Amino acid sequence: MRPLLIISFAFIFGLLPLAVAHGAGAVGNKSIGISAIGGMLIGTIFGVLVVPVLFIFFQSLQERLSKHKIETIDDTDF
Repeated sequence: MRPLLIISFAFIFGLLPLAVAHGAGAVGNKSIGISAIGGMLIGTIFGVLVVPVLFIFFQSLQERLSKHKIETIDDTDF
């Protein structure tokens, strides 16, 4: 998890000069910088909070379904 956060925050801090640009073309640079920073923040939050929760949910679902299949196979006598 630490490498994910380090890379994400380094990218976000690297975009800060683009987001606070001044001079010619500053409007375009600001819009690109702010949108890239926002997207990276949302992606990082999604990757850190939502993905592990979904993994736990689907893992428990798989365990319940595979346990059910094993019980039904064991109940039959060959």
